[in-house]
Amino acid sequence: MKYYIIAGEASGDLHASNLMKALQNQDANAEFRFWGGDLMQAVGGTLVTHYKERAFMGFAEIIMNLRTIVGLMSFCKKDIEQYRPDSIIFIDNSGFNLRIAKWAKKLGYKTNYYISPQVWASRAGRVEDIKRDIDAMFVILPFEKAFYKKYNYDVTFVGHPLLDAISDRKQVNEKGFREEHRLSDKQIIALLPGSRKQEIKKMLSIMLKMADKFKEYQFVIAGAPSQDFEFYQQFISIENVQFISNKTYDLLSVSYAALVTSGTATLEAALFKVPEVVCYKGSWLSYQIAKRIITLKFISLVNLVMDKEVVTELIQHDFNERRLEEELKLILAKKQRQAIFENYAALESELGGKGASETAAKLIVGV
Repeated sequence: MKYYIIAGEASGDLHASNLMKALQNQDANAEFRFWGGDLMQAVGGTLVTHYKERAFMGFAEIIMNLRTIVGLMSFCKKDIEQYRPDSIIFIDNSGFNLRIAKWAKKLGYKTNYYISPQVWASRAGRVEDIKRDIDAMFVILPFEKAFYKKYNYDVTFVGHPLLDAISDRKQVNEKGFREEHRLSDKQIIALLPGSRKQEIKKMLSIMLKMADKFKEYQFVIAGAPSQDFEFYQQFISIENVQFISNKTYDLLSVSYAALVTSGTATLEAALFKVPEVVCYKGSWLSYQIAKRIITLKFISLVNLVMDKEVVTELIQHDFNERRLEEELKLILAKKQRQAIFENYAALESELGGKGASETAAKLIVGV
């Protein structure tokens, strides 16, 4: 079968690449054409456009780049028509993907969605569009099935693919890792500032202020695969701060604590059993719009899945030097860490068993 896959951002690239491997296991004749990244390209097939070219964050930036986005949508539709896939697979990236899905469904293409748009966070009315335009939805968060059931839409919970991505990775030799990256023997605090330039600059400007306040720890910036080393050079001349590119999992596996920008990375840190402070700060306009349409109690996946505050979230004005210092001190303390570890164990249980990609692939091939 011919598969056309549309993914955005580093997390979408990761999950889509694992799904592609699983599809190859189920379909010996699988052919791929896709919008994604380096991990998908390593599996094989034709990369149409890299997610780096579509990294627009926040309402304001989307509005400013609307002409570019519309042009990409037009190009995508033409590319699909030329390729004539047997199945289109959408990976998260809802703003783009739901519009393509509406068009594709009208033309009779089979439409599958792996990793649901976060309609449970805002604009739940989009569920009706999903019901109309998506043949099969495969969700990875346990509460999503119940959410969709309220709208009489039957979706399949396949478990979370991060469980597989983390368990399948090669174990890191900490001594060798420290030597390779010239790290001291101090306990490591990982800084995960996101993947887009504008959010990285905004998050690191505050995160890096902790390096001088906690000199007994080694701070390490996790470089995103979507950004070149040259971009990070402005941040890595600070004393007590090191930089490691595109090895976030290896870094988390040897870290004592982490400061993490809200997103998939919050769940990754939790699954590596790293106590964390979740941080987020957007533009004034984006924040004003978001707080009026988002109805959730929490923004981190850890807290959303557990439906309680397991990790502290510092959002917008709360994400400041004073609060970050206070919260970092707490997660470095033994008592707080023990409580976090107990909640992390419960979180992993909630996420279901392994095999999310294989389960989704079997269902897609059979759709």
